Amino acid sequence: GLGATDTGSKAVIGGISREFYQRLRKHYDKPESWNLEKRDSFKGYRKDEDAIWAFEPKVAHKVLHEMLDEHKIKFVLNERLDRTSPTAVVKKGTAIQSIKMESGKTFTGKMFLDATYEGDLLAAAAVPFHVGREANAKYNETLNGIQKQKNNHNHRFTAKVDPYVIPGDPKSGLLLGIEAGPHLEDGSEDHRLQAYCFRMCMSLIPENRVPFPKPENYNEKDFELLFRNFEAGDLRIPTSILMMPNGKTDTNNNFAVSTDYIGANYKYPEASYKEREKIIADHEQYQKGLMWSICNHPRVPAKVRDEMKKWGLAKDEFIDNNNWPHQIYVREARRMVGEYVMTELDCRKLRATPESIGMGSYNMDSHNCMRYVTPDGKVQNEGDIQVSPGGPYKISYKSITPKKEHATNLLVPVCISCSHMAYGSIRMEPVFLILGQSAATAACLAIDAKVDVQDLPYEKLKTKLLEDKQVLESKDAVPSLPALDPKKMAGVVIDDIQATKKGSWGESATIAGFVGNGYIHDGNEGHGSKSVSFQAKLPADGTYEVRFYYNSNANRATNVPVTIEHASGSKTVLVDQRKVNKVGFVSLGKFDFKKDAAATVLITNTNTNGHVVADAVQFIPIP
Repeated sequence: GLGATDTGSKAVIGGISREFYQRLRKHYDKPESWNLEKRDSFKGYRKDEDAIWAFEPKVAHKVLHEMLDEHKIKFVLNERLDRTSPTAVVKKGTAIQSIKMESGKTFTGKMFLDATYEGDLLAAAAVPFHVGREANAKYNETLNGIQKQKNNHNHRFTAKVDPYVIPGDPKSGLLLGIEAGPHLEDGSEDHRLQAYCFRMCMSLIPENRVPFPKPENYNEKDFELLFRNFEAGDLRIPTSILMMPNGKTDTNNNFAVSTDYIGANYKYPEASYKEREKIIADHEQYQKGLMWSICNHPRVPAKVRDEMKKWGLAKDEFIDNNNWPHQIYVREARRMVGEYVMTELDCRKLRATPESIGMGSYNMDSHNCMRYVTPDGKVQNEGDIQVSPGGPYKISYKSITPKKEHATNLLVPVCISCSHMAYGSIRMEPVFLILGQSAATAACLAIDAKVDVQDLPYEKLKTKLLEDKQVLESKDAVPSLPALDPKKMAGVVIDDIQATKKGSWGESATIAGFVGNGYIHDGNEGHGSKSVSFQAKLPADGTYEVRFYYNSNANRATNVPVTIEHASGSKTVLVDQRKVNKVGFVSLGKFDFKKDAAATVLITNTNTNGHVVADAVQFIPIP
């Protein structure tokens, strides 16, 4: 169902990966490919592009098989590694000799690639791996581990919702999927994973629409949290609908209670096949029940029900599986601990990444990992992080190679050696295609040279990858800024979480270089009805420079009214937030303040011509 591609910078998608998207484009260049929609009405088809990034699942399946058939590549389906046998992976020293399937078939080879989402081969070959989130301290990161305070995006509870079976009664137990609470500090390591879901392909075209089925053994108690969230006033429709050709969608998780089955996947990476099948079945039961409930349950507001009933599963997709995706979306499972561990520092370009074999560029994106009870006795989600790396970054060859003492003829292009947060960016399908090509190229070269994968000369690999149109570097790969700690900044700093807000302000951390955990924005809505007041109690009478922190962008307003209330009165200035702001702030001037009167900076969106962003205000004493 992953038909709406998360790309980041399309310019760094090269090689066979780009060829795949170019071939999809050629399919949609044909008028006969548009049987349910006019091509000109689909915004994802752009005349100035050589590729298309949104496509129907059945078309992607067809194109991939055509690419295999053209090169007469033999592929074997319906086989899986025998994970119950200690001799399923035969090694001679550090070299894998053969692998045995559950069917009894044995495959021998000079090189092996583990391109699974789960990393079963690397684990069976005794290559070290990690499951869950590392502590920030482990790799000198800022976004890893438990992250309660960084929960500032859409995918959280905005209403106060009771978590207990009997509202207000902790002794009655917790509703499905809720934990008693995280007892560790933010940044601490834990075992939790990004939540999984099925990326449904939906349609609102009546002749190609199948109503969401009510699953067998449906239990409305499983969706009590959904109902309570609506009843608490959160009327957002909890789906992210990404359009694909012919009126179809790639449907993803969105908002507080949605398709992500938070907390139900913790055992999946290392579970047996039978246990995994049960986990997948539980996810399918949950998601089908969720969609049926949104469309039909009387405790869902009529407006939401009516809107969602316009949609159904696409009738002409996954026709052999009742129009349901064949695979669950495994966002992360095992991650190898190899020669080099990719981290947030690599994504932000804060250190030199060795031996590039491709580039990533998408946000460091973690879906929620936990649902818990807050200190005030309400429910909240935790783990949702979306921070831009600030442009493309290199991915190291050493991150797909195990350490030499563990395996010398194995490459791992999916469960690569990286931290939880780096994987949040790397885990996109275009990047997996890029890394798959680079891994296969390295395997062939290592066979020809009769060397271990760790000893393959990088220049030889680089030359072949460039010859095959892989993109290994970019002029846009410049270091991005980490978050600023307000406690370590000069003077007095008031962050947006301390400010007094009027009206509805959205929260974000997408563009890096912010103060604290993120920043707020007005959504370019409700002009004249929104304001945010930063009030500081200064330590002494005197003159202070006042700095206003925000990140610039082309969609920002050029005329943001900012009023400084000081000892002699007030002054209003208009701030251009589109103007590139390399230092992260603009100086509003120097003003006199009294310590016994609040120093106030007021930002409004009155008559603004774009998005208004507010991050922090800093008062620096002038000697």
